[in-house]
Amino acid sequence: MAAKKKSKRQYGAAASKTVKKVMRKKKRGTLESGRSKKKVKSRKQAIAIALSEAREAGAKVPNKPGRKKSPGRKKSPGRKKSPGRKKSPGRKKSPGRKSPARKRA
Repeated sequence: MAAKKKSKRQYGAAASKTVKKVMRKKKRGTLESGRSKKKVKSRKQAIAIALSEAREAGAKVPNKPGRKKSPGRKKSPGRKKSPGRKKSPGRKKSPGRKSPARKRA
């Protein structure tokens, strides 16, 4: 008989407490988003706010998806950037004043 494998928790206890606290705030309608201070209505957004708060506090929370940094890779100094697309010196636009509307006959 093989021994049962212990499952590792993906999120720590402190992270789940933070999520619980933030979800209560959301239910009461007092949860605000970061810079804009607008009321949060979405459940997913509330959870995202809670996890970022838990991350800042140092709780065990997995990294954001697609945000992995590899410490061994650095840009090589010999590589040059391509200049990209140059703008053609075409027609100049007026400084923001629109022409008056024409009347139809």
